[in-house]
Amino acid sequence: MKEGHAGSQQPTPDRPSGEPGRLMKLVWLAAGWASLVLGFVGIFLPLLPTVPFVLLAAYCFSCGCVRFERWLLDHPRFGPPLRDWRAHRAVPLRAKQLASVMMAAGSIFAGFQLPVAWCWVPAACCAAVAAWLWRLPHGPAQADRN
Repeated sequence: MKEGHAGSQQPTPDRPSGEPGRLMKLVWLAAGWASLVLGFVGIFLPLLPTVPFVLLAAYCFSCGCVRFERWLLDHPRFGPPLRDWRAHRAVPLRAKQLASVMMAAGSIFAGFQLPVAWCWVPAACCAAVAAWLWRLPHGPAQADRN
């Protein structure tokens, strides 16, 4: 393969070694939008937790498109929790409460809809997400105490 070929992993003058190539930026951008859409759908479907998908979208946008990352961070609804997450690894108490209630309701609903052999899977996944979520601080003040 030639030096500087578009498919090579070697740095070129227009792309320093730490910056992803155009294809990878598109992949990160697509992953960011997919995560954001799943987070939005999670508002209405209790088994899809919104918060982790929005956090993932922000990370993907930070790797693929700074403009969309900035848009998400400046968003009136998603921005404050994302900034708290980045600064303190904190999730607001209200978001934890709402996520837990919705995941419990979704798990109960799924338990009645799925075959007996599979009815425990949604509850186990939601329990794992809830355990992770509740181990995080609620906000900046609580994060500073930990």
